[in-house]
Amino acid sequence: MMYFPPVFDTATADRLGVESHLERWIAASGQPIGWKRAAPVQPAHGKVLVVHGNAGTAIQCAHYADVIQQVADFDVFLLEFPGYADREGKPTETSLEASAVEGIENLATNTPVYVVGESLGTGVAAYLAGRCPDQVTGVALLAPYNSLTSVAQWHAPVLPVHLLLVDRFPAGKFLQNYHGPVAMLVGGVDQVVPEKFGQRLFNQYAGPKHLWEFPAADHGAVMQQPPEIWRQIFAFLREAPEK
Repeated sequence: MMYFPPVFDTATADRLGVESHLERWIAASGQPIGWKRAAPVQPAHGKVLVVHGNAGTAIQCAHYADVIQQVADFDVFLLEFPGYADREGKPTETSLEASAVEGIENLATNTPVYVVGESLGTGVAAYLAGRCPDQVTGVALLAPYNSLTSVAQWHAPVLPVHLLLVDRFPAGKFLQNYHGPVAMLVGGVDQVVPEKFGQRLFNQYAGPKHLWEFPAADHGAVMQQPPEIWRQIFAFLREAPEK
C-alpha cells in the first residue's frame, strides 16, 4: 500500500521517452536504469541525477531537464525505480536505495554531480548523499521530510505507524554523513508532505543549507519551479562552502 508505481510496457515507455526528447540510460551491465538528456553545449559543466517521487516515473521528470538546461550546461540523468514504468523489480526501500547507488556508479566523475530528489525520492537522494558523500557535489530536495515514518504518522494518526512501517527512509539520519550544500524547497499548503517535515530536516542538517519556502504552493507546485529558482539553487550549490 505504500508504493504507487505507474507501469508501462516498453513500447509505451519508448514512445514517451521520444516525445520528451529523452534517450535510454543504459548501465554498464547493459540494463536500462532510466533516461538521460545531454546538455546542448558540450562538454557539459556538470551532471544532475534526478530521483523521482512515488506516483511518478523517470520519464515524467523530463520537465527537470527542460528547466535545468535553461540555466546550466548540465547533462541530466533521470533514475527509474525498480517496479516503475517498464523497469523490472519490486519497489522497496532497499531496492530504491540500491538503484540510486547503481545510478551514481554509472556516472563519470570528471564533472560535479548534483542530486535532485522530489517527494519520496528526497529520502533516496539523502541516502545517496550519505552513502556516497565524496561523489555528490550538492543536493536539492523538493518537498522533503525528516523521515517517512513521521509523514505516515501524520496521514494516519490513529495507527501505530512506527510499528507497522517497514520502509522508513530516515532522511535526517542519512544526511548525517554528508557535509556538502543542501537546498530544500517546501510548500505551505502541501498536503502530501507538509512543509513542517521539510523544516524539520532543514533544522537537523548541520551542513551548508538554504530553504526556499512557497506559502501558496501545494505538493505539485513545489516540483514546478521556474528557471529563476533553479538558477538560485545552483548558484547556492556551487558557491556554498563545505563545513
